[in-house]
Amino acid sequence: MKVIFDDDQFSFQLLRVLGDAANGAADIGECLSTANRIKEGDFESWHDEWVRTARRIHAVADANLAAGHRVSAREAYHRASNYYRAAEFYLHGDPTDSRIKDLSRASATCFRQVAQLEGPPIDTMEVPYDDKTLPAHFYRADASETPRPTLILQTGFDGTIEELYGTAMAATRRGINCLTFEGPGQGRVIREQGLPFRPDWEHVVTPIVDHTQTLPGVDPTRIALMGLSFGGYLAPRAAAFEHRLAACIANGGVFDYLEANLAFSGLSKEEILGAIRKDHTAVDTEMWNMAETNMGLRWGIQNGMFTFKAATPSEYIVKASEFALAGVAEQIACPTLVIDTEAERFFPGQAQKLYDALTCPKEFMLFTAEEGAEEHCQIGAAMISQERIFGWLENALAKT
Repeated sequence: MKVIFDDDQFSFQLLRVLGDAANGAADIGECLSTANRIKEGDFESWHDEWVRTARRIHAVADANLAAGHRVSAREAYHRASNYYRAAEFYLHGDPTDSRIKDLSRASATCFRQVAQLEGPPIDTMEVPYDDKTLPAHFYRADASETPRPTLILQTGFDGTIEELYGTAMAATRRGINCLTFEGPGQGRVIREQGLPFRPDWEHVVTPIVDHTQTLPGVDPTRIALMGLSFGGYLAPRAAAFEHRLAACIANGGVFDYLEANLAFSGLSKEEILGAIRKDHTAVDTEMWNMAETNMGLRWGIQNGMFTFKAATPSEYIVKASEFALAGVAEQIACPTLVIDTEAERFFPGQAQKLYDALTCPKEFMLFTAEEGAEEHCQIGAAMISQERIFGWLENALAKT
């Protein structure tokens, strides 16, 4: 599905921003106007034009708030938050770039206004995690404290907690509370605390479940977990060891993270790790040479090194090799939904491998081009995605 840009990476990221129009975090005209100013394949041009739009809409939000127009202010703050997120997206080639934190903070600042102006307000909180904390947002299905099912929702390799608003609100419309969070390697946790991804994700989710059970209006017997994108590995990994979960959703499923990322190279996991052991410098050189003409690969290496805290591509590859569910997926006990898309570009074939490895009650859900939902995580098709996924979740939780 191509939008404006010939390059697949820019086209997909534009569709990602556009798709949030369904959730009120984008306006189509603003997005198309911005995209038409961006130089194809130029990371700096991408940053410059999204910042320009974000600042303009941020000013509109501030003016509306000062004038007492709370609804208009909330809507503009929401779009500005998303545009700041987009502006920061391609900056990770230099982890010391001050714009990374500046734009992340600007996006979070705008979203805090959204949270305060939403009705009922979205509770922002910090969840204890080791000697640190993890940011979380709690969306209530209603203002009462009637015990309700609750969805714990997390992003993946490159998303942010603010981006989870649309799915969280879809949960509340169906009478389900939602707690969203960022863990190590994600959002402000990597940018502000420097905590990278860890493969044993149950050590992240367990304190989140502990905290969720203390929140008003949460039925502790009906807590589900959903992970998006790379979260399709993280959530099932956690569910294999955190048995208080009533259901798990992997959108889309990831069985072996490194294997998926090597699909472009034709090399097996064993072959690339063997090459690194033999001469890691040669592997690094080859990876950077390939990235010069492959923008998606360049971004993937840069973001991988940033979020895994790796100094070189080969170090990133070695760390990524630990993120696999072989011998783990069989330990998941709760009902699990594994999702795939017809044009899956980042983890092709991985959802089926995860599904096949599961021994728990399970269902496989495929989104198609006919539905307009064939892209990774159904980007650009929020409504049909929410309808089908929450249909499964409501049924699963009703049986608990």
